[in-house]
Amino acid sequence: MTTQVIVLNGGSSSGKSGIVRCLQAVLPEPWLAASIDSLVEAMPASLQASDAGIEFAAGGGVQVGPAFRELEAAWMEGVAAMARAGAHVIVDDVFLGGAASQGRWQKALGGLDALWVGVRCESAVAAGREVARGDRIRGMAASQAETVHRGVVYDLEVDTTHTQSLDCARTVATRVN
Repeated sequence: MTTQVIVLNGGSSSGKSGIVRCLQAVLPEPWLAASIDSLVEAMPASLQASDAGIEFAAGGGVQVGPAFRELEAAWMEGVAAMARAGAHVIVDDVFLGGAASQGRWQKALGGLDALWVGVRCESAVAAGREVARGDRIRGMAASQAETVHRGVVYDLEVDTTHTQSLDCARTVATRVN
């Protein structure tokens, strides 16, 4: 079967977005990017800081509520619909719920050929990137570095601690058929 969706999971500042851009450059066909950050940015401001939506706490904690989950489910189904319509899609997500998050994606992507990729980065390195970015609450990278991988099953894992995004993308590209 031909890979229709690449799902990248990793903590904040682990390098997923850089890998997405590099994959788009090295893969021979066009691939769309679907980022959880884009979903959050698309939500109304009232859900970006509420119990029902998503809350970013001091120290890097992230809490999601029922309204967020409802919109997230619709977004996942929309991503899957694009793939079913013939678009190749790279998903950039943070599995806050570990295996449960993967399960939600597996349900949405049912019947599609997906490549599951874990993007790892040592906590201290991700935390340094977080500070350099300046657009994240400090502590997110450290708190998510390992927890997002709990119970998740991958086809492939890459580590951006000492490996450039382009090299990681090339590794992923070798698994795309």
